[in-house]
Amino acid sequence: MDRNQIMEKVDHTLLAQTATWEEIEQICSQAIKYNTASVCIPPSYVKRAADYLNGKIKVCTVIGFPNGYNTTKVKIAETEDALQNGADEIDMVINLGDVKNSQFHKVKDEIKALKQICGDHVLKVIIETCLLTRKEKIKMCQVVSESGADFIKTSTGFSTAGATFEDIRLFKENVAPHVKIKAAGGISSFDDAEKFVELGADRLGTSRLVKILEQG
Repeated sequence: MDRNQIMEKVDHTLLAQTATWEEIEQICSQAIKYNTASVCIPPSYVKRAADYLNGKIKVCTVIGFPNGYNTTKVKIAETEDALQNGADEIDMVINLGDVKNSQFHKVKDEIKALKQICGDHVLKVIIETCLLTRKEKIKMCQVVSESGADFIKTSTGFSTAGATFEDIRLFKENVAPHVKIKAAGGISSFDDAEKFVELGADRLGTSRLVKILEQG
């Protein structure tokens, strides 16, 4: 797999709390240059980025980020606002407390509510694998598969660890065929990126691959 094929699967990401417009603009320009799948940016920059990109690259943003314990009503409002501002894709964080309380019906209902708002827009569900047991990860594969969401995603990049090869293997074994997989957090080389894709990842959340290309 050549680097161009890998870049087509990348959500070129900048979610730092201190991100400036100049940095977001650079991310957008790099996404165009390297033909990435999308830019993944904070909600407050969606409108400006969408105007700047003018349809050249998809705009992805995050909901309930990074902790996931906002109420469903808040996540719904965030999602509606993001879509109105021009977001093409939504990456939502689940309520991990509901998972730990074994209230999986609540998790599924929330995902369904957001997917209903998203309609044809892509919805990715971040389950924060580093905070879950193997059994919880498998259960979340089932929940996401039954929810109507488009993707299951490993990580926010803001917790104790990011994507692992083992998590992607586990996802591939346990999600329904219609659910795609996004690996995010800690993808630092093209070799790692290729391995994630080979294991079943359809998307990669990272900024480091562009940095490698920029450094020549």
